[in-house]
Amino acid sequence: MEMPERSPKVVVIGGTYIDLAVRCARIPAPGQQLGGSALSCAVAGPGPLQAVQAALCHCDVSLISKIGGVAFAQMALKSLAEYRVDTEYVFFAEAKSTGVIVTLVDAEGENAACHYTGANGALQPADIQLAEERIGQARVCLIHGCLPQEAIVAAIHTANLHRTPVILNPARPIEQTDQLGVDLPSEYFSADCLVCNLTSAAQITEGSQTRRDAFGNPAQSGADIRTAKMIGSDLVARGAHCAILTMGPRGCVVVDRSGADHIPAFEVDVVDRTGSGEAFAGALAAYCAAKYDLREAVKFASAAGALVCTKFGAIEALPTEADIIQLLQREDIDLLKHRR
Repeated sequence: MEMPERSPKVVVIGGTYIDLAVRCARIPAPGQQLGGSALSCAVAGPGPLQAVQAALCHCDVSLISKIGGVAFAQMALKSLAEYRVDTEYVFFAEAKSTGVIVTLVDAEGENAACHYTGANGALQPADIQLAEERIGQARVCLIHGCLPQEAIVAAIHTANLHRTPVILNPARPIEQTDQLGVDLPSEYFSADCLVCNLTSAAQITEGSQTRRDAFGNPAQSGADIRTAKMIGSDLVARGAHCAILTMGPRGCVVVDRSGADHIPAFEVDVVDRTGSGEAFAGALAAYCAAKYDLREAVKFASAAGALVCTKFGAIEALPTEADIIQLLQREDIDLLKHRR
C-alpha cells in the first residue's frame, strides 16, 4: 500500500515539549529524595511527533507551535530540522519556557509524570493568522486539541475558509486541564475527521452509552467495538464528517455517514507504547494528504502506531514509510496464507 503521491503538503498544529525522564529504583514518596540511575532529554509532544511522522512518510510538513527559553527552544528546532520539518511558524513566546514533561520511571517500568504547559499556553489566533497562507496551501491540516481553545477554533476556521481538510484530535483544551468534564466548542465538530481514543470519546459524549468497569473505565471486552461504533455515530451526528476511535490492541473503529467498520490492530512485540497515538495521527494525515481514502489511510496509520511500539523512545522510534509498507505487505501475505 504505497502512498500514491510524493511530498504532499501537511500542516501540523500541536504542542511542543521537552521530555526529561529520570530512571530511579522507585518513585519517591513526598519529602523523600532518591538518586537517579539515568537521565534522558528528548523533544516530545504531539506537535513534533506528528509532524516528524508525516515527514517520514515523505510529506512536506510545516509545524505551527510555540516555544520559549533559548536552550530547550534550540534543541526542539534542531531536532525538527533533522527530519526536514519546516519551523517557520514555530513561534517564540516572550518570558515563557518551552513546555516540559518531567517523568520518573522506576525499576518495574511504572512511571509518574508532571507536565508544564509553558509556551504552548501562549499560542494565539494571531499566530494562526500569520500562517494562513501555509494552511491554505496544505492538503491536510492536522490539529491536536491540547492547546488554547481560541487558537484551535481559529485554525479550524482558517482551514475551512480555504477548504483544507481538518483532522482533529479533540483533546481537552489547556484551559480545561483541571475540569472534571469536557466542554468542547461547536467548531470542533466541523472537522472532517475526529481522531481520539475510546476513553476520551466517551468523555466528550458524556459516556452515556459506555459500559464501565468497577474503576469507571470503559469495559475492556468485545463490547468495546459496539460501544465505539455508537459513540462514533454520536460524534458524526454532531457534525463531524467521520470519527476514528482508537482502542490500542483492539484496533480502531471508523464511523462515517456510510457506516461503521472495525479495523483490527497489527500484532507486534510491544516494547514501549510511547508515541503510538502521535504516529497514528501523523501517518493518517500523510496518507490522506496523498489520497483521501479513509479506510486505507486508517490501515496505514494503524501499522505506524504498531511499529512505534516495538522500540524504546519517541521521535527516534517513529517508523519510515518503507517500514510501514513492509508491515502492511507482511500482513497481506500472512492473511493470504491463512485463507489458503
